[in-house]
Amino acid sequence: MNSNQKPRLKDLPRNIWAVSLTSFFMDISSEMVINILPLFLSNVLGVKTNIIGLIEGVAEASASLIKMISGWLSDKLKTRKWLAVVGYGISAFAKPFFYFANTWGAIAAIRWADRVGKGIRTAPRDALVADSIKEKQRGLAFGFHRAADTLGAVLGLVVAALVVWLTQRSTGLLTADTFKLIVLLSLAPAVLAVLSLIVGTKDVKTSNTHTLPKISLKALGKDFLVFMFIVSLFDIGNSSDAFLTLRAQERGVSVLGILIMLIAFNLVYTLISTPAGILSDRVGRKKMIVGGWMVYAVVYLGFGLAQTTWHIYVLYILYGFYYGLTYGTTKAMVADIVPVELRGTAYGTYNGILGILDFPASLLAGILWQGVGRWSGFGPSAPFLFGAATAFLAAILMAGWMPSTKKQNNG
Repeated sequence: MNSNQKPRLKDLPRNIWAVSLTSFFMDISSEMVINILPLFLSNVLGVKTNIIGLIEGVAEASASLIKMISGWLSDKLKTRKWLAVVGYGISAFAKPFFYFANTWGAIAAIRWADRVGKGIRTAPRDALVADSIKEKQRGLAFGFHRAADTLGAVLGLVVAALVVWLTQRSTGLLTADTFKLIVLLSLAPAVLAVLSLIVGTKDVKTSNTHTLPKISLKALGKDFLVFMFIVSLFDIGNSSDAFLTLRAQERGVSVLGILIMLIAFNLVYTLISTPAGILSDRVGRKKMIVGGWMVYAVVYLGFGLAQTTWHIYVLYILYGFYYGLTYGTTKAMVADIVPVELRGTAYGTYNGILGILDFPASLLAGILWQGVGRWSGFGPSAPFLFGAATAFLAAILMAGWMPSTKKQNNG
């Protein structure tokens, strides 16, 4: 493609389309269930926020080491596809068990299994995207992948909202029967996700013949270490989105209202992701990340101070801008600042470290909200005010960071 030619979606290679289709189907399945899971725990099982925070934190952190190993293994074996297939397959296999779960321990175990699947697939999948695209289109490829992923989330939420509307109308609390029906409907797209990856993708051969080093942060370079430090600071205040759902309900939003709110959020996320990826190819990743984190800080400050339901709706729509600006962009930046032969290791490390931090972030959010033991916590606003502060600080550090790697798209 001519360097002066405007980037076009039809120029993206087959692998990008196939991986995006896989994420599209899996997100239809996952978002139907995962977004109402905290409501099932709270409304049906009567679980407190500190336990919900524990479940979400363990679910993400338990897969973190697997993410690191899976990424490194994809570099060593020089295969991305089949590791990703195994990961998607495990997540698809875990889904039906939500139907039978009636204790928070069972929910935690199934959520863990689902995240193990995500841990296996994420780094090889991201490396496959990076392997399949030229550097000057990297932002476009990751942005498009995020858009397809999020469009699946929109459709999954629409189905969930329709089920809620047909079964319990505007009832304030989620019922067990509604949850089970949604779980059943989520199974078909999960299977289609695995089939799309098997049929549609091929591993990409690289010219790299370097000997693969041991798993080592140092081998990934100083730029990557600084980048991860700043991202980690942001992530310690970035608790599970389950707390946003619980905050919405605490502010008076019904179950159906929450699903409509999430649909609007994901629509914004979908519309922003691809243009943001293209823009990051032109103006640099760093500017996009800083802008997205500042939006996040404003949104979380707003969630902490929100008084009415319309505040929650507006803030959740703005939250979609944060996701659209940053999620694909940060993954594209990882590929910018690490050696090509270590992409799988880098994505595994990136996702793994953030996964480890998800545990204290979500656990801390639950404790700040409802406390632990005899201490009743600081109340519903606390985790959001904390998240706003860490995001603002991380944005300042990112803005002042000057990567030493001289590449066009580092920002």
